[in-house]
Amino acid sequence: MRLIIAAGAAVCCVSIYNAPLEQVDLRFLLLSAVTICLGSRIGIEVSRIKFHITISDTFIFLTMLLYSGELAILIAAAEAFCSSLRFSRKLSTILFNTSILALSTFLNVWTVNFFFGSLANLAHGDISSSFAIAICMMAVIQCVANSVPAAVWEAFKINQPIWTTWKQYVWTLVTYFAAASAAGITVKLVAVGGFYAFVLTIPLIFIIYFTFKTYNKHIDATTAQAEQAIHHVAELNLHIIEQERISEALQESEEHFRSAFNYAAIGMGLTASDGRWLQVNNSLCEIVGYSEHELLAVTSQAITHPDDLGKHLADIYKLLEGQIVTSSMEKRYIHKLGHPVWVMSSASLVRNALGEPLHLIVQVQDITERKHAESQLHHAAFYDAMTGLPNRSLFTDQLQLSIERAKQSPEQLFAVLFLDVDRFKNINDSLGHVLGDQLLMSIARRLENCVRPEDTVARFGGDEFALLLNSIKHSVDAIRVADRVRQELAQSFNLCGQEIFTTACIGIALSSTGYNQPDELLRDADTAMYRAKAQGKGRHEVFDKVMHSRAISLLQIENDLRRAIEREEFVIHYQPIVKLKTGVISGFEALVRWQHPERGLISPAEFIPVAEETELIIPIGMWVLRESCRQIRQWQLESPATTSLSMSVNLSSKQLKQVGLVEYIQQTLQEMNLDPGSLRLEITESVVMENVEIATAMLRQLRSLGIQLSIDDFGTGYSSLSYLHRLPVNNLKIDRSFVGRMRPGNENSAIVQTVIRLARNLNMEMVAEGIETEEQLKQLKALSCDYGQGYLFSKPVIAEEAGVLLRNNIAELSNSFTSGTDLLQDDDGKILSSTLSM
Repeated sequence: MRLIIAAGAAVCCVSIYNAPLEQVDLRFLLLSAVTICLGSRIGIEVSRIKFHITISDTFIFLTMLLYSGELAILIAAAEAFCSSLRFSRKLSTILFNTSILALSTFLNVWTVNFFFGSLANLAHGDISSSFAIAICMMAVIQCVANSVPAAVWEAFKINQPIWTTWKQYVWTLVTYFAAASAAGITVKLVAVGGFYAFVLTIPLIFIIYFTFKTYNKHIDATTAQAEQAIHHVAELNLHIIEQERISEALQESEEHFRSAFNYAAIGMGLTASDGRWLQVNNSLCEIVGYSEHELLAVTSQAITHPDDLGKHLADIYKLLEGQIVTSSMEKRYIHKLGHPVWVMSSASLVRNALGEPLHLIVQVQDITERKHAESQLHHAAFYDAMTGLPNRSLFTDQLQLSIERAKQSPEQLFAVLFLDVDRFKNINDSLGHVLGDQLLMSIARRLENCVRPEDTVARFGGDEFALLLNSIKHSVDAIRVADRVRQELAQSFNLCGQEIFTTACIGIALSSTGYNQPDELLRDADTAMYRAKAQGKGRHEVFDKVMHSRAISLLQIENDLRRAIEREEFVIHYQPIVKLKTGVISGFEALVRWQHPERGLISPAEFIPVAEETELIIPIGMWVLRESCRQIRQWQLESPATTSLSMSVNLSSKQLKQVGLVEYIQQTLQEMNLDPGSLRLEITESVVMENVEIATAMLRQLRSLGIQLSIDDFGTGYSSLSYLHRLPVNNLKIDRSFVGRMRPGNENSAIVQTVIRLARNLNMEMVAEGIETEEQLKQLKALSCDYGQGYLFSKPVIAEEAGVLLRNNIAELSNSFTSGTDLLQDDDGKILSSTLSM
């Protein structure tokens, strides 16, 4: 563009320099004014090719012939400049248009001068063939110079060949011939009639112009009608062709779909809304292992993995209800051989014209290998590569879950054990890293054997391990696991023929301290571990001192209990049960005691809960049962007066659930030659109510042996009144808490009276515990209570002292019988049974 503007400016400058100024007169100025002011404003737009024709070309040709080429170039430039101002305010566009017209006029002037000499001489001569040829050349050159740039520009815009585009402009050559001819005729008229002949030709020029314009309008209107008719015909043809194309496309599409469906690399199928397979391809059959016939006989639900079935049905429901357009999910199909196959399943609903569901299109891609790779990546991210244990990251996640569960359920206790292998660096340095790695793997396996499936064992790196113990009942459980770990690790490791011994220090942090973040627990466990290391190798420490102290005590009791069974440190004390009406000792209750070699006699309240928790109560209870049966049988054989003696033995919840309990009791009775009716088993109300059905079934088996059954501590546990009539029991023992608070007319007396009446109505005998005063005895007798026991008669005593009590009771009763004294009172009016007190 800049080059053309520069060339145009140069042409204009040269023209100004060479212009014959002496020819500029009033006639020239009039011609210039008409050209600039009117010539460019009056034009014809040819809409077919978007080309504008003006009459200014006639006046430019006229200037070339009457005056000189330089003045014609200047008038053409001035006309183009003024015309451009009407439709553009951009200076570069105005200058470009001006330069183009100046250059085209310059080309015209130079070419005609080259072939015919001076234009002025040619114009003032006679009409000749040279003049006619010159006029035609002027028209051709001006047409080509103006139309070629426009054709080139249009060709580039619409991406067409230049010749094809320029052919549309060729007809404009007629207008240029008309303009050049008009200019030639005018020049000859001026030569004959002077310049005023030019003035007379101006109306003629305008008449020709308007005639051509009107003709052009008619041509445009006719052309428009023809084009509209052609357009309608074309549209109709296009519509027919389109319908044929759509029909062919539909047929082709169906063929493509059928081909794509049958030979698709992924599984595809059509299912009904109820899940029936309507059509399946080979790929789907290969994925699930069924033949096409077999698959069409089942539903998609039938081969969906049970764990994914709920989500599958939910998505189908949403599709049918229009809640979603497509459904995509990862799910598992069950292969014909039984193993799961991971797939990416996509489903969409096809509806008819009325919007009713027709069928579902299902696409299935086998992603089993991808899921396997994801599993491997997950394992690499969260598991230790060497030992296969969870790493610190996964352990921390599990620990966070345990903390959240503990916040929701504070009774859910858990503990973290932080373990460091003693002297591992020395082992690694002396025996090599290979044996060191093997030792760590062996330690990992032993640690796994020390915990339950719900617990977590992790390796933090190096020789550090961590254990997460979930749902423990007491802190002693964590210490027990730590002790088990130490014992396991204390045993030798045989690695490549090398016998290696090692120990570990363990720090324990308990959830009951209250934690919010896993790091806090790990920190305290680590602190406890270093405290254990400071005290020596192969030790464990609990972070909380109070809990640590209590846990150690309980653990010591547990360990001592185990030794006590082996060393027979248990003894049985016997407390007499007296028939209140006569004062006769009818039997004894066997109460176990622990004679600790260092601590002396330990109360059952201290060791029985530990024995229950550790299930040591089972061997202890078996020993008590056997020893009690032996003792009562011994007393029965001493005198005919003691043959009806009975022995009451407590039965714990653990014993009641013990496999083989009935057989063991039956065997013991047979070995001791003891009548089953002489054995009375006491079960607390709470134990029965833990599981009424199981307890009832077990009690019926025991009752079938002829054994007497008693509900102990009645009234203190869960309410069992609704089940009491179903239980095969002979006796009720009212708890000492009611008896001890009995006063004339108070509510405890009323409770005792109610329980006694209840026992009467159920044909059960009543035993009152904890009788300590004569007033309590008097009230119980007044209420017709059958039996009683308590310190008023005797505290629990060893077998020798119980035998003395028994013999004294028999002797006193015999003396009272021979002297005719009332069995219930002596000469001082005191009850005979009071002589049993020790």
